[in-house]
Amino acid sequence: MAAFDPKDKGVVVTGAGNGIGEALARELAARGARVVVADLDADGAARTAGEITAAGGAAYAAPGDAASEEGVAALVATARRELGTIDAWYANAGVDRGRGLDTAESDWALSLEVNVLAHVRAARLLVPDWVAAGSGRFVVTASAAGLLTMLGAPAYSVTKHAAVAFAEWLSATYRHRGVVVQAICPQGVRTRMLEQSGDLEELLSHDSALTPEQVATQAVDALAGDEFLILPHPEVARYYATRAGATDTWLHGMNKLQQRLETKEADR
Repeated sequence: MAAFDPKDKGVVVTGAGNGIGEALARELAARGARVVVADLDADGAARTAGEITAAGGAAYAAPGDAASEEGVAALVATARRELGTIDAWYANAGVDRGRGLDTAESDWALSLEVNVLAHVRAARLLVPDWVAAGSGRFVVTASAAGLLTMLGAPAYSVTKHAAVAFAEWLSATYRHRGVVVQAICPQGVRTRMLEQSGDLEELLSHDSALTPEQVATQAVDALAGDEFLILPHPEVARYYATRAGATDTWLHGMNKLQQRLETKEADR
């Protein structure tokens, strides 16, 4: 079992201007990591980094795009300049765009860029150095939607499945070279994304909505091992097993939930 002690390590967290990413950056810094706080929201990145620094931690704001090829390359270069080496990368930035089959092409494209290709582009630049060093940690915030599905949100569901699939591929390919890959798959988390999910908020909160801080604590605790799945909502493991072992039963149950959502919408 590979353990990763964040103390004095150089860590990048994308989407760290708010929500889970902000909580991850704070938790990592509290445990001694030197953290690059990356976010498209420049004010959010600066605020998070500033508050970590004011509390005695080491953090550096890196505002900008963490998804495009050019943006990822710029972020990696900035992080190497500030940290020296990048020991761990938290691919946390994500978007939820569009609803139903009418989801626009632009929303599909953005979802693929941010939720999937950002991870691929970062790994291309990071993994060769980690293989040479014999160690590195790549942690993807994938969501339970990446193991199950999210009703009403095809682009989010599909791209989060792809995020898990890419993380699985990385783990299967580089585990013996010292590269540890993990996927954080929470269900409902009290973030702006949950607040903006409409009727889905109640569904996502069915097994209790956790705070970003609770998710971050569990995610950073998981650095003590090398387990692939990090499940802040343990019941997700049961749902995932049902999906795999009794697929039609699981789909029938999900369709019943879909019908409930449609009934609520019709009653408004």
